[in-house]
Amino acid sequence: MKLPKEQILEIFKDSGALLEGHFQLTSGLHSPHYFQCAKVLQYPKFLHLFAGEIAKHFEYSEIEVVISPAIGGIVVGTEVGRVLGCRTIFAERKDSTMQIRRGFELRQGERVLVVEDVVTTGGSVFEVMDIVKGSGARTAGVGYIVDRSNGKVRFDAKQASILQMDVVTYQPADCPLCRAGGAAVKPGSRGNT
Repeated sequence: MKLPKEQILEIFKDSGALLEGHFQLTSGLHSPHYFQCAKVLQYPKFLHLFAGEIAKHFEYSEIEVVISPAIGGIVVGTEVGRVLGCRTIFAERKDSTMQIRRGFELRQGERVLVVEDVVTTGGSVFEVMDIVKGSGARTAGVGYIVDRSNGKVRFDAKQASILQMDVVTYQPADCPLCRAGGAAVKPGSRGNT
């Protein structure tokens, strides 16, 4: 049974993970809303709940490895891997390039699930998918908690999200929040909070 959207939003609000204000997203876009998944995933019951929902979509996909983009996807990716009973690794940026480090590797032909916390434009996921392809492994699917694009971002693999929302975003040059005199806050792993 799929979790109702209202219940998921309530979990995010109650844990302080749905922020309102003026934010610069990882994509560079601006938005009045920000999903700080780390705040909700700090609670094991919600981590297990969300990871379990993602894992259900891929339980018959013969996943051998879960890979996540650092830093946001690591916690949920590791839990999805635990639920699916497979190896988990992550990719991280070095000199602005997403890459596999720390002795991790993908093997030729392995079936890989890419897991992320939030997708707006899909940029980090596409970069990780390129790593998977370059290694000779195969992207068997993409799972994520929040789809801010409301289904508009399409990956060349089976994909599943727990929550789809069409959250307003603006190009920085066209941002009404900036025009009103507000400065965008850059939360998350590459920002201030």
